[in-house]
Amino acid sequence: MATPAPTARRGRPPKGAAQLTRTGIVEATLEVIGADGVGGVGIRAVARVLGVDPKSLYNHVDGKDGLLDAVAEHFLGSIALPPVTGDLRGDLRAIADAFRDRALLHPEAAALVLTRQLASLEGLAPIQRVLEVLRAAGCEPQEAVHLLRTVLATLIGTLLREVNAGPTYGTSDTAGIADRRATLEHSGLPAVAEAAPHLARFDSQAEYEYTMNFALDAAAARIESSRRSRP
Repeated sequence: MATPAPTARRGRPPKGAAQLTRTGIVEATLEVIGADGVGGVGIRAVARVLGVDPKSLYNHVDGKDGLLDAVAEHFLGSIALPPVTGDLRGDLRAIADAFRDRALLHPEAAALVLTRQLASLEGLAPIQRVLEVLRAAGCEPQEAVHLLRTVLATLIGTLLREVNAGPTYGTSDTAGIADRRATLEHSGLPAVAEAAPHLARFDSQAEYEYTMNFALDAAAARIESSRRSRP
């Protein structure tokens, strides 16, 4: 008579479960994002990085959405929020600078904050700070949310452009800049040819400064216009 195969002990945790932490899972997920983008994130992919049974991750996160939420919360919670001074533009710019400092480490992960609906105090703290600044400036709650989303989308957009354009149009790549300028100047398009010296070069700091100044000027003007139109 054949001996029956041994069965797994009921209640025994999957391989590696005891060593898992939420922080470790977030770091592994960031590694996957760095290698394969947000689209490459999944329970199996993160488990491979950690060297554990995929089932063990479900004790800490709820599938792929849980992984992405955890990364977004970690990102927002790690931003060193500056103190509020009462200066609308100065306070918003200081928050944007703190966001950028953190986002440049994991730009694709930073973009997750546009798509995740977070509920934790960690994830909502930066949103709370921006809304406090806007409300203190006289912005109504609905308008404050519109401005929050607009400034955030602008900020993330310029950060993604900075990361992706830098290697191609960076100020240190003089040969590449010269080649690109020549191509644009001979494009046969007058406006493009005229702007060729500027189109061919990408100064990430200058672009960030211009974009954020533009967005914050627009936000301040909008708040002032709304305040004047109230009865």
